[in-house]
Amino acid sequence: PEEDDKLTAYINENGYGNWRSLPKLAGLNRCGKSCRLRWMNYLRPDIRRGEFSDEEESTIVKLHALLGNKWSKIASHLPGRTDNEIKNYWNTHMRKKLLQMGIDPITHEPRTNDLSLDVSQMLAAAIS
Repeated sequence: PEEDDKLTAYINENGYGNWRSLPKLAGLNRCGKSCRLRWMNYLRPDIRRGEFSDEEESTIVKLHALLGNKWSKIASHLPGRTDNEIKNYWNTHMRKKLLQMGIDPITHEPRTNDLSLDVSQMLAAAIS
């Protein structure tokens, strides 16, 4: 908490950019990477907390089908969500949800040999 306050105060006053020199200038006994990760994943004022909306889930499924596990690229389409948060949400919620619906979470194709299943219908069901 005290270090968070120092880090936040320093960034609010000086901005961020050179993470290597920031800890010393801010009076912190941490490495630059630690400060950067703390700021980017927890302290930034624009971070959204709480449940993902249906729209966010839909965006994650569509972008994962297109980009795979490129969490930073996916996060760039979800303002306020971090790449790590999206990755964790995918691995703890969305993968299971797709599997329960009979969709392979890697290929986004049906996990059954029943050719009468329409992939677009299954994906639509997964994101609704």
